[in-house]
Amino acid sequence: MGRLFGTDGVRGIAGSELTSELALSIGKALGYVLRQKKDNNRVLIGSDTRISRDMLVNSVSAGLCSMGVDVINVGIIPTPGVSYIVDNYEYDAGVMITASHNPYQFNGIKIFNSKGYKLDDKLEDEIEELINNIDKLSFNGKIGKIINDSDLLYKYVDHLVGIKKEDFSKLKICVDTSNGSASISAPLLFSKLGCKYEIINKDYNGININDNCGSTHIDVLVKYVKDNNFDLGIAFDGDADRCILVDNKGNVRDGDYILAITSKYLKDKNELNKNTVVGTVMSNLGFVKYCEGNDIKFISTKVGDRYVLEEILKNGYNLGGEQSGHIIFKDYANTGDGELTAVMVLNVMASLNKSLEELSNIMKKYPQVMINVTVSNDKKDKFHTDNDIKEEIKKVEDVLKDTGRVLVRPSGTEPLIRVMLEGEDLDIINKYAKELALYIENKLK
Repeated sequence: MGRLFGTDGVRGIAGSELTSELALSIGKALGYVLRQKKDNNRVLIGSDTRISRDMLVNSVSAGLCSMGVDVINVGIIPTPGVSYIVDNYEYDAGVMITASHNPYQFNGIKIFNSKGYKLDDKLEDEIEELINNIDKLSFNGKIGKIINDSDLLYKYVDHLVGIKKEDFSKLKICVDTSNGSASISAPLLFSKLGCKYEIINKDYNGININDNCGSTHIDVLVKYVKDNNFDLGIAFDGDADRCILVDNKGNVRDGDYILAITSKYLKDKNELNKNTVVGTVMSNLGFVKYCEGNDIKFISTKVGDRYVLEEILKNGYNLGGEQSGHIIFKDYANTGDGELTAVMVLNVMASLNKSLEELSNIMKKYPQVMINVTVSNDKKDKFHTDNDIKEEIKKVEDVLKDTGRVLVRPSGTEPLIRVMLEGEDLDIINKYAKELALYIENKLK
């Protein structure tokens, strides 16, 4: 699998790449690290709805217990729910079993520290080194216990309800929970928000998570919103740490639109720290220009909400996110949170008495084409050193010049190279994106 930890924890096909043995070792290594700091540690563990969740939850839990760590299993919960509970209820770490937006065959292990932040690279490397020498970890004579406590989910939901500042009673909302974690939390949340709502894709069975639904298959929600005259559609991914919106006309509003809408709202209330928003290299040029036109400073990081968060923490900002819908409202959360994002957008809509379509007019989005090239994990990074691929990318950049840009990068979570072109003319960028993707695919066969 190369380096064990990617941009969002450990991830792979459950049972073959991400095995119960590996999960056990991760639990043991994490437990060993925790016990070096103090005795009597408690770790919170949650999961999304994948069929492999029991195998991995039990394996990680067994590893932790073997190092003398107590495990509290909250059950099915959004990833940001684990982060929130760990930070606010005195846990020493948190573990989330999820592969986010990936198909059910995949699963993953995300680890949070005692403050609810994802682990930094240094600590991940330390855990990985321990895993590589797992047989050398000593037993200290203590064995932890496992406690099931699904009621902790209600503490997270109550936190989200507390972020509501306006009257939502006039709003009619459709929520797509992607047959994932939000299938449990969203009915609890939206029943308390006071809006009219309907939830779709909530009947999970272990294998239908993200299956033609949710934020990665937004066309399903688009049709449902238009056919049933909803004011707003809200789509989550499998672990509900991202959110994509659909306005009443069926227009998709991604993370860049959400950042534009909420940053202006916060700026007008003098609540946007240092008048700054943190995005990534994938942020649309239209969003960058929106920031320039509204006296908001835009800072770009590498792709991954962990890098957005690092920038936020380093400089005291309170808003950032990704085009994919990972939005961090630092005043309320230590990670991207799809349901929190939804509540914040509802606050804006209700406060200004405007539709999402009207609010979205503050930004003009540039056409963007993304093509995923499937490659084996061991070849994923080779394009960085392949001079022929570098030259091909430069040729396209020379053609686009100031009218667009090219971004080619390996996925941190999947065996893919992502080829993205952005520019004023959709036909042109579509043509060159296809040509470049085909070239990379043939070169890395």
